[in-house]
Amino acid sequence: MWDAMAGTGAFVALGDSFTEGIGDPYPDGSGYRGWADRFAERLAADRPGVRYANLAIRGRLLREVADDQVPRAVAMAPDLVSLAAGGNDLLRPRADPDAMARVFDEAVARLRRAGCQVLVFTGFDPRTFPLIRLIRGKIAAYNMHLRAIAGQRGCLLVDLWSMRALADPRAWSLDRLHLAPDGHRRVALRASEVVGLPVEEDWREPLPPAPVLARHRAAVWLAARRADAGWAREHAAPWVARRLRGVSTGDGVPPKRPELLPLFPQAL
Repeated sequence: MWDAMAGTGAFVALGDSFTEGIGDPYPDGSGYRGWADRFAERLAADRPGVRYANLAIRGRLLREVADDQVPRAVAMAPDLVSLAAGGNDLLRPRADPDAMARVFDEAVARLRRAGCQVLVFTGFDPRTFPLIRLIRGKIAAYNMHLRAIAGQRGCLLVDLWSMRALADPRAWSLDRLHLAPDGHRRVALRASEVVGLPVEEDWREPLPPAPVLARHRAAVWLAARRADAGWAREHAAPWVARRLRGVSTGDGVPPKRPELLPLFPQAL
């Protein structure tokens, strides 16, 4: 197991909205926290002053992460780099998991040659939600590549697909694409466990039972379909419209922590 406390104590997070922290806003409205901030805070709790940069930007495709973020991370010479990318690609009809894996492998190889340990994240299992689960096969194929890359390149692996607690819809935001705060908290705990950081909570702990409403089966089905229609109108349709216009939610958005700066302990 990699020693999280060895080296200079520098961590750089790369990727898209998942690593930027969308779905997990800070209470004061100052931005998004997310699993990476939470994980970095745990690093700082054990090693005060650990340096942390987060270059992830919502909407980024895998090639953009590889071409824009990876070189910046290499230049920072951190001990640990997290790489979670490809989710936005897989949402597109022509996504090719095999071609994506080659891009991912090149990015990992570059980081490893620079002396960075790499924390690789698989994709989530989307079986919880209608429509999105239609790409489940592509995600599974991509994940097989990612697990192989992590093994061949000597990386650490956070297998999001196997996190059963994230199969609960309450772990997700209303857009069904981004984790809710508790989902980000669980991912941070899982990542901490993978690198060997001490944790006092268990990411496997199931959510409390959902309240059971005395409804006829037909009424339950109708309520679910109304929720699906609302999601399609409020979240899916705008996403399709952006694709048709060739724009991204990340256009013009800078990284939230572009510099490798000390992070001091705070409430977890």
